Order: sequence, then structure tokens, then C-alpha cells
Amino acid sequence: MPLGLWSKKKDKSKETFKLVESEAAAPGPAAAAPAASASRLQFHTQLAHGSPTGRVEGFGSARELYAKIGEAFRIDPAEIMFCTLNTHKADMDKLLGAQIGLEDFIFAHIKGQRKEVEILKTDDVLGLTITDNGTGCAFIKRIKEGSLMDQTKMICVGDHIETINGKNVSDRRHYEVAKMLKDLEKGQMFKLELIEPMKAFEKLEPRSKGGTLPEAKISRGRETLRLRTKGPATVEEMPTEVEEKAIKKVDELLETYMGIRDIELAATMVEAGRDKKNPDEFAVALDETLGDFAFPDEFVFDVWGAIGDAKQGRLE
Repeated sequence: MPLGLWSKKKDKSKETFKLVESEAAAPGPAAAAPAASASRLQFHTQLAHGSPTGRVEGFGSARELYAKIGEAFRIDPAEIMFCTLNTHKADMDKLLGAQIGLEDFIFAHIKGQRKEVEILKTDDVLGLTITDNGTGCAFIKRIKEGSLMDQTKMICVGDHIETINGKNVSDRRHYEVAKMLKDLEKGQMFKLELIEPMKAFEKLEPRSKGGTLPEAKISRGRETLRLRTKGPATVEEMPTEVEEKAIKKVDELLETYMGIRDIELAATMVEAGRDKKNPDEFAVALDETLGDFAFPDEFVFDVWGAIGDAKQGRLE
């Protein structure tokens, strides 16, 4: 299957916003709006380690969102590692992906302490699942229990992988970093330089799911802002139950085949297969919408099968 042409949206929004010193936790429910009004939607945001509340608007991609947050809090957008929705904790189940509920509260996690660790690769599988924030910051989303990395307590969920054996990978996508880790020679020592998210009022629990703050848990409507790597953001209905199940399964397949998790990528693949009648049409659609991914045929067929299973109600 040939590579596709997945390009990143590079248009920069010129809209600005003002940092708010004290705000209520969330705005009221937003009225239904056409896609053209997406640039005027406002979202509340804070730095996860503690800050005043800001409001952001006029963004259509993760890169543009980070630029807006950086402008609000006077920080370099490159310092933002990832964002979570409705919780300040580094909860990997609450990561900002391709969909933002119109009443979601955005918490930005910025770079904190640096650390180095040397590890002897005694197993072919390290036990790491890698994701990224869409702007060149790959970080650890999951550590498999009992794995080699699980035994290395300095390595935590949420850590950004900055270098591998001295090679800077801070501008690499998650699948590239995952492949580099997989290709490390068994029986040899290797060194990682990591950056953990900045911590504040309490110690993060890196190997368990963090709970959501009651005061930050906001009711969600059925509409979301859909961020896109190509084209403008649009206001859409929440994914249907069938689509949510398909996206979850495709995300699991990405981890199995590539060692990564990426809800945005999974959602894009499900969207590409929405009205396709056979795997050949689906493969062509992937080539038209995605690039930089040399997906093996067996993976494409499994993704097509997952979409079909979801449509037929065979996924739990």
C-alpha cells in the first residue's frame, strides 16, 4: 500500500484573547453553530500545575491551540507537552484528541524536570506505548505491567522522550520514536533523556489512572469542535456510539501494529471508511487522506474489519 499525502494545516489564526485572572469553571452550554463560526468559539484553559484561567479561540489544529495557550500565559508553545480535558492530572484517558466538547475545560501540561536513565535491553519488547501531541512531542502513554520499562521506576507515563542514545527525537512523530525504540539491539545498554510534566500541588500517580477533579468535571453537550491536520476546524455532532467503538478498536490496532496510540489518527481512519463499500476503496481513501504511514496490508484489512464489526454491532 503506497504512502498517502497527510499534510499538516499551517495557516495561523490572527485572533487573540485576553488572560482572565478569575473565571467560573465553564461557560454556559453553547448554542448549535454552523461550521463557519468555529473560529469564534471560546474555551477555558489553565496550566495544569496551576495558573489563572484563560480563554482561547480562533484555532483549528493542535499546533494553533498551543500557540494560543502560549500567548495567553506568555510561554513558548514548544514547552507544552500535551493537554488534558476537564482534569489537571496527567490522565492518559483524558488526553485532548481530535474532538473537543464545546464545554470542555483545557489543561495544558508543560515541561518540567529533565532526567536521564540507562537501561539494559533484556527483552525484545520494552513495554511502552508512545503517543504525541501532534506538534513534535512524543511521550509515554502507557507502560505495560511487568515489562522491562515497568521495572525502571524513573520512567513514568507522561514523560516526553527527548533523546535516544544522544540522538534528539523531540521533533519526531510517535511512530518514528516507537520504531527507534523497537530497533534498539537486545543485550545492549541504551540511554534515554526524558522530560516529565511540571508538577504542582500533589504528586502525580504515573502508573494509575488519575481521577477527575469534581469542580473541573463539566457536563458536555452533543457538539464538539473537530480539529483537523488538513483543512479548517468544524463544529460537529459527537461521534455516534458505533463510531466511538470503531475509533477505540482502531486505536488498539495502532498500538498492536505500531506501538502508538493516536485517537485523532484513529478517528480520521474511521471517517475515511464511513461510506466505503470494500477494503480496496478504503485503502484508496487512506492514501488520499494520510501520509508518512507505510501501513501494511494486514493492518489495513484489520482496520476495515473493525469498522465493519462496529457497523454490525459486533464490538463491545
